[in-house]
Amino acid sequence: MIVVTGAAGFIGSYVVGKLNREGFKDIVLVDKYDDPLKLPNYQTKIYSEMVDRDQFFDWLAINEKFVQIIIHLGARTDTIGQEPEIYQQLNLEYSQKIWNACIQYGLPLVYASSASTYGDGKLGFDDNHSIISELQPLNLYAQSKHDFDCWALEQPKQPFFWAGLKFFNVFGPNEYHKDRMASVVFQAYNTISETGKMNLFRSHHPDFEDGEQARDFIYVEDVARVILFFINKRKDSGIYNVGTGEARTYLSLTKAVFRSMKMDENIGFVDTPEDLRGKYQYYTCANIKKLKSIGYNEPFLSLEEGIDDYVRNYLMTKACY
Repeated sequence: MIVVTGAAGFIGSYVVGKLNREGFKDIVLVDKYDDPLKLPNYQTKIYSEMVDRDQFFDWLAINEKFVQIIIHLGARTDTIGQEPEIYQQLNLEYSQKIWNACIQYGLPLVYASSASTYGDGKLGFDDNHSIISELQPLNLYAQSKHDFDCWALEQPKQPFFWAGLKFFNVFGPNEYHKDRMASVVFQAYNTISETGKMNLFRSHHPDFEDGEQARDFIYVEDVARVILFFINKRKDSGIYNVGTGEARTYLSLTKAVFRSMKMDENIGFVDTPEDLRGKYQYYTCANIKKLKSIGYNEPFLSLEEGIDDYVRNYLMTKACY
């Protein structure tokens, strides 16, 4: 059986759906099931059992002999939260307990890190273990993810296989519950549907024109494919970037949403809120040479391909994957 934590959330529920489509049905879903907005994400999935996040380690102690791998995608993902103790508990300490359980029971581990750990990008976006400790995240969420990456690399005892995946800017179906933490694609679609226009943040950085802020946007389908690759591979442990290797501007993204909606472009600009300016990444782009070097050679969907699939097959129909 495969354990997926965060299974009611965005990426976790998509991965469960992908596993189902690949023929995997003996899946254990781990999460807190107290948010009714997440119910559509998992109510149609095929699985063996649902386990509450707080009961997981007791469950694992009894069932560890049946578990093949843990895919740890559960986390507090709010990038503007101001409660350090929550990030400490859920993103660092909980992940440490999963790491140690995988060592104790001889289980492989794939876990979600984040490209937000790269901070303002002044040290680049290389997943080289030698520079990870030097990164300077810009918010509590990113810091908690960074702290776990650093802790994992320092451990003398490790799971026999593990992979920490630094997800770049993921978008796609099943993020409907995330509100303002949902992707820009989701925000743009809803805003354009309601108002016929979309406002982007102005640049407050001299090196970037308005709308030319750029990110490595990756469709959630590609993220699921990479996770499946590691489920099957189970060697070459380490931390890996998971992005497309190409930075695209917010302006390009917004234009692609208008095209997929078959609407004329109507794009304006507003000031970036003061409380976000010091925590804002103006540019991200994954160096994915390491991922490719271990055999991952599937092509990534372009930004336009991902947006078109998301808009036409999910957002317009209000469907989950």
